[in-house]
Amino acid sequence: MPPAENLRAGRREWLALVVLALPALLLALDSGVLQLALPAIGADLRTGPAQLLWAMDVYGFMIAGFLVTMGSLGDRIGRRRLLMAGAAAFGGASVLVAYADSATALIAARALLGIAGAALMPTTLALISTLFRDPRQRTAAVGVWMTCFMAGMVIGPLVGGVLLRFAWWGSVFLLGVPVMALLLITAPFLLPADRDRTPDSAGLDPLSVLLSLAAVLATVQGLKGLAVGAGTALSSALVVLGVLLGRMFVRRQRGLPRPLLDLGLFADRTIRSVLLIMLLGGAAMGGIGLLTAQYLQLALGLDPLSAGLWMLPYALAMLIGSALTPPLARRIPPGRLIAGGLGLAAAGYGLLLTQAASGGLPAVITGLVVVYLGLAPSAVLGTDLILAAAPAGRTGSASALSESGSELGFALGTAVLGSVATAVYRVRMPETARTDETFAGAVSRSEELPAGPGRALFDQAREAFTDGLTAVAWVCALLAAVLAALALKGIRGPAPAD
Repeated sequence: MPPAENLRAGRREWLALVVLALPALLLALDSGVLQLALPAIGADLRTGPAQLLWAMDVYGFMIAGFLVTMGSLGDRIGRRRLLMAGAAAFGGASVLVAYADSATALIAARALLGIAGAALMPTTLALISTLFRDPRQRTAAVGVWMTCFMAGMVIGPLVGGVLLRFAWWGSVFLLGVPVMALLLITAPFLLPADRDRTPDSAGLDPLSVLLSLAAVLATVQGLKGLAVGAGTALSSALVVLGVLLGRMFVRRQRGLPRPLLDLGLFADRTIRSVLLIMLLGGAAMGGIGLLTAQYLQLALGLDPLSAGLWMLPYALAMLIGSALTPPLARRIPPGRLIAGGLGLAAAGYGLLLTQAASGGLPAVITGLVVVYLGLAPSAVLGTDLILAAAPAGRTGSASALSESGSELGFALGTAVLGSVATAVYRVRMPETARTDETFAGAVSRSEELPAGPGRALFDQAREAFTDGLTAVAWVCALLAAVLAALALKGIRGPAPAD
């Protein structure tokens, strides 16, 4: 074993971390600005509610569906090489999204953007694991990476709000081009050409790639359909198909000499618990984030810039929580720290659901601040725990597994919890007043009516939408409480360092 001092990172490694944080910053920023831009996109491209939801969802679905593939590919061909290819593709796809002239073009470009994003996420984390061998430095580096991700959430609403006020909606997606250009220029000088050089490291199994993607897409689409009661038989069949494809994928991995996904990682109870926490915690965050952006703009009538400014406090709360987690982890065992954070998040969701109906904007934002502050420890320490358990040469696969849980959860939350809110909206909205399946459609319709009927329609729609938001907040509060108990029981990490 090398001496401890040889494990410690120097100036070059910390500069490289800055480069690796750029994709995290951008991916968070891209997600945040889309939520703000959805009303403008819908009006400009004349898209229906289903198309808007797909434009939002397909990005996360593609990331989740390709993360395992990209993580394994990075282990084989070199993580720096894959990172640079992903950066170039992400920049190009950002241009396609910005200049999309139809809903179909927008959805296709967002899908390409998701595939490129899948190449970026696991490679950055795998390279962090390679650069930072000292456990305490690695925890700090992951904390910096996560803090930059949260900084993207902070910057996204503000920058997006400014651009949406003074420019067309496509401008928000062009932000990715200079960031990716900077990464492409600096990566060859700072990042190692790191890969697993074992004899069987070449080649991917195409069938495994297809099975993993098909299993994710079928399951998510089926759950999404069941949530709104649309085509129940078909949606149920899709869920069953997704489960069967997932089982086929697992069986195939067991028979391959070099599987796409190292199933041995699931033997560790801590990893299993962390993955479930990241999956369901990400789902809660995705669902509540989508609905909050609509609540601020549609229910409260804020313009994109004002909505972005109101989103800053809770995005900043998670940034602060991510920065505080590494020093707290030196004193508190990871299971207890994550459980405490999730308990705090459950309280925040409770505050949100009690205040949303009254329209108390400061109280709603306070609830979200508590939620995002509480979710920070699981985001930072969950990733670090999985990276620490990964065997040499499989850090790409391990980091892909970590990111798959978060991204799939975020996509599931956006699709399923967003659909649950829509279902509640449809039930609560009087049939005589239901001019559209979405709150946005009702708001647009109310503006076309005379003042009296228009105001009545808007009030009915806002009440129905708020009921949907409250229902989702209940689900999220229960999820956070259950996950807190799971963290206490299932996570066994290293003792805090003095």
